[in-house]
Amino acid sequence: MPGPRPQGLPLELLTSPEWQRACRQRDFASVFRLVKVKAGIYPSRVAALCGMTPSRVGEIMSGRRRLAHIDVIERVADGLRIPGAMLGLAHRPWEIPPAAATERPRQRRSAPNGTATGSEQDSGEAEPRKELDELLTLADGRVTRSTLLALRSSVEDYWRRDDEHGGASMRPAVVGHLRYVTYMMGSVPAPLRRDLQSLAAELARLAGWAYFDSRQYSTARSHFTQALRLSHGQDDHLFMANVLSCMSLQATYDGQPSDAVALACKAQDAARTAGGQPLVMSMLHMREAFAQATLRDGASCHQAIGRSRDAYEQARGQEGEAPSWVRYFDETKLIVDTGIALAKLGESERAEPLIAEGLRRETDAQQRGRAFHAFWLATAQLQMGRLEAACDSAGLALDLSASLDSPRVAGHVREFHRRLAPYARETPVIAFEQRLREAVG
Repeated sequence: MPGPRPQGLPLELLTSPEWQRACRQRDFASVFRLVKVKAGIYPSRVAALCGMTPSRVGEIMSGRRRLAHIDVIERVADGLRIPGAMLGLAHRPWEIPPAAATERPRQRRSAPNGTATGSEQDSGEAEPRKELDELLTLADGRVTRSTLLALRSSVEDYWRRDDEHGGASMRPAVVGHLRYVTYMMGSVPAPLRRDLQSLAAELARLAGWAYFDSRQYSTARSHFTQALRLSHGQDDHLFMANVLSCMSLQATYDGQPSDAVALACKAQDAARTAGGQPLVMSMLHMREAFAQATLRDGASCHQAIGRSRDAYEQARGQEGEAPSWVRYFDETKLIVDTGIALAKLGESERAEPLIAEGLRRETDAQQRGRAFHAFWLATAQLQMGRLEAACDSAGLALDLSASLDSPRVAGHVREFHRRLAPYARETPVIAFEQRLREAVG
C-alpha cells in the first residue's frame, strides 16, 4: 500500500528557481533529489507514491535512466503533487477541486421540524408537511405589535449575517419565516394585515437575495417576483425599485445584461414615482452602469456613473431621509462600485486605485463585500499585467472568504483562476494555487 499522499510540496520548494528549472527540463534526477532534501520524501516513498520500483527510482536519480513516457510523468506529478503546468501538463484533477468542492451541493435531507432543506427546497418541490405546518401556524395565537417587532428584528439580523457570512446558509430559516408571515396574513385584523404584508415583502426579497447569493437564479427570481407582488399591493414604489435593482444585478450575473439595463431603468422610474430620493437614485444609476459595462457600452456606462455621482452629491446631508435598506450605499461603496464598473469595461488603470481605496476604507463587518472587491482588485491588476500584485490581492480575497458561505464568491474564485491559465508556470501563480488548494481543502 502506498500510504497517504503528501498534502502538497512546500511552497518554498515549488517557487525555488532550481526546482522550476528541473521541472521545466523534466530533469527527474534533480526533482527526486530535491523532494528528498527539501520535502523529506525519500526514494522508497517516491517509488511507492509514483508506482515504480525503488531500483528504478535509484537509476533515475543516478542519471542512468530517464523518464519519457507521458503516463509515467503524469503518475509522478500525481504521486508527488507537482502542479501539472510545472511539467508542461494540463492541470491535474487533484490540483484545484471542481465547482462541487468550492460550491458544495446540499444533499436532500429533512430539518428537525420536518421542512425540506437543500436541494429539495431549492428545486421548488412542495414540503411534505406544508399543510400541517400551516394549520399549526394558524392555531399559534394572535399577532401583536410585539410579534411584528420581533420579526423585524429577525430580518435585520439576517441582513447583518448576510453581510458577514453570505446568504446561502440562511435560506431555510428565511423561507420558513416568509411562510409563517404569509400564513398569518389571513388570520389577523385589517390594521395589522398591511404591516404583515410589508414584512412578507421584505422577507421575500431577502429570500430572493439568499438564493441569488447561492447562484440559484430561477428560485431567486420567483422570490423577487413574490416581493414585487406584495409591495405592489401597497403602492410602495421605493421598495419596488429596490427589488427591481436586485433583479437587475442578478441579470448581470446571469449573462443577461440587456435585461439588467431594462430592470435598472424600470427601478429608476419606480423611484421617481416616489419622489426620486437621491441616495436611492444614486444606487440605481450604478446598477445601470454595471449592466452597461457588461454590454461593453462605454459611453452609456460613463453616463450612468456620472448620474450616480451627481445624485450622491445631492444626497449629502439627507442620509436620514433615505430608506434604511439603501444606507449601505455610502461614499466608500460609490468609489468601489465605480472602480468595478470601469474594470468591467477594461479601464483597469482608472479602476485599480478606486477599488483599492474602497477596500482600504471598508470595515471587517463587510466580509463578503471585501472578498468581492479584493477579487475585482486582482482582476484590474491582472489586466494591467501586474501578476504578483494580482495574486496577492486574490490571496487576500481567499483569506476573507474563509468564513463565507457564498457560491457567488466561489464563482469569482474560479473565474479568476481561469484567467491565470496563461501564467501557470509563474512563481506568483504557483504560490496562489497552493493557497487555493489549502483554502478549499
